[in-house]
Amino acid sequence: MSTVYLNGEFVPTAEAKVSVEDRGFLLGDGVYEVAAFYEGVPLDMDRHLARLGRSLAALRIDFDIARIGDILPELVARNDLDQADRSMAYLQITRGVAPRTHYFPEGPVSPTVYAYAAKWSRPADDIWGRGFTAITVPDRRWMRVDIKTICLLPNGMAYQDAREAGVDDAILVRDGIAIEGTHQNFWGVIDGAVVTHPETNLILSGITRGVVLEIARELGFPVEERAIQVEELAGADELFFTGTTGEVRPCVRVDGVDVGEGRTGPVTRALSDGFLERVARIKEAATTVMP
Repeated sequence: MSTVYLNGEFVPTAEAKVSVEDRGFLLGDGVYEVAAFYEGVPLDMDRHLARLGRSLAALRIDFDIARIGDILPELVARNDLDQADRSMAYLQITRGVAPRTHYFPEGPVSPTVYAYAAKWSRPADDIWGRGFTAITVPDRRWMRVDIKTICLLPNGMAYQDAREAGVDDAILVRDGIAIEGTHQNFWGVIDGAVVTHPETNLILSGITRGVVLEIARELGFPVEERAIQVEELAGADELFFTGTTGEVRPCVRVDGVDVGEGRTGPVTRALSDGFLERVARIKEAATTVMP
């Protein structure tokens, strides 16, 4: 039986209970984070916690995140995932139990804090090398995508559209601009430059996005943080997504049309290799400092 964390305790999943009056259940009033672990070593936990703090502040949920950086590694270990090649910890914080009103509770409310851990895997090299497919769909999300809120129904609807179309993901389009994937940031290699949407209220500031920007610059690729017009997709040399449990994920066909040569391109591969090398360095450093 797996173990989860709920409101200060590690408990068996079957024993974890949340009130039906929780505002997360009733109103989607909460935020979440997902952190990746490699053989039990967390990746960029400080960046995840900083983003969590920004999301909580934006929703005016009062919660001290100081202990989270210790809780999630312990949760991974309690589920015997500390030796797993790849695992993740999902953390959700809602405003807590309060009457269902369309305004915030007027008195103090204790947030509901829930987390679980699970294994995940990178696609096999031959599958990754062939790349993945996508369709374009309208971006139906609200105007504060920069808050990592648990209100993910528009994302789920877009991903369902992709599944029903027989492809791997969807690219969300707003006002003629290819903004993001359903749960990952979106990139293009266009006229030799690595391009991704700038940080605005219309995208989530992805942790992997920030890391890949650093890697691209270190490798000497021209980088542009700008809007990608839908019309540019057909002429792009390469397209790819980035995310915590997606790493660097090549996209080789959009709306039935091949991207570039229709297979994973050299820039995407170089950025993926750079990301994996960074993971290896972080794991090695963590092993070196362990007693």
